[in-house]
Formats: sequence, C-alpha cells, structure tokens
Amino acid sequence: MSGLKVGDAFPENVVFKHVPWTTEDPKACGIPQDLNASKEWADKKVVIVSVPGAFTPGCQGTHIPPYIEKFSELKSKGIDKIAVIAYNDAWVMSAWGKINAVTGDDILFLADTESKFAEKIGWYMKDMGRNQRFAIVVDHGKVTYAEVEKGREIGVSSADAVLSKL
Repeated sequence: MSGLKVGDAFPENVVFKHVPWTTEDPKACGIPQDLNASKEWADKKVVIVSVPGAFTPGCQGTHIPPYIEKFSELKSKGIDKIAVIAYNDAWVMSAWGKINAVTGDDILFLADTESKFAEKIGWYMKDMGRNQRFAIVVDHGKVTYAEVEKGREIGVSSADAVLSKL
C-alpha cells in the first residue's frame, strides 16, 4: 500500500501498544496494553500524527507541542482524540506523554512497535527502520485527511495544517 488517501476506509486490525494514563506515581511504569484503533476509533474523529521517534529534536521541539497546545481548538472542530505514534516501545511513549504533562486519554502516546502500521500503509523509512512523519484524520472509520512529509520539514503533518483542513 502506498499511503492512505482521502475517502479510504481506515484499515482493519490496526493495533498499537500503550500504557494507559493513571493518576498514580508518574515515575511508575504501567503494563503495556493493546489498543485496537480500528475498533476503538470506529465511532470517533481522531488525528493520528506519526513521528520518527520520541524525544527527538524535531518531534519534541517542534512537531508535537502544537498538537498539545491546540487540543481545545482541534476539539472545537470535532476531534475526539489525538494519537501520537512512533516506533518506540510503549514505556518510552508513556514517558513522552508524561514529560509533556499530558493527562487523561484525549491525547494518546502510542507505540507503533516495529513500525507495523507505518509499514502497512507504506509510510515507513526502510533505511532508518522508523515511521515517516505524517498526519491522518479518521472520521468514523473514513480517512478525511492524509499527508506525509516529503523531507525533514514539518509542514503537511503539523497541527496548523490539520486544523486548516477540518
């Protein structure tokens, strides 16, 4: 598959790993669980934003913070959840969410372990073994926005780009 296109159905059996958020000690490591995105998001409007890796300069410094800062604006446009995905494991993704002071389950930091989803849709960097940088909006099982970055810049996958298309 060479990416998702507007109008496509969100693929079946898309499963990410995550450590559910709790109010417990933020230094405690929870137990990773499966999140079947295909089922969990079937009746929701979700932004999926993919990055090459947690805590990397572009991802942490420029790409993800605007999604967190603009969540209420995204929510006002009908977005139920934001899912940040990277090839990192569920513990790293959980820690990344905690470092960014994300609480609750409106913004999820999910492990695309071994970049299985990114590879399935063809937006995978084989030479680096990581996800490409991309954004997808899924509205009740249908893709309404899907763009992948062509280079290292953050443009079509940015929070502002997604907001402009909602």
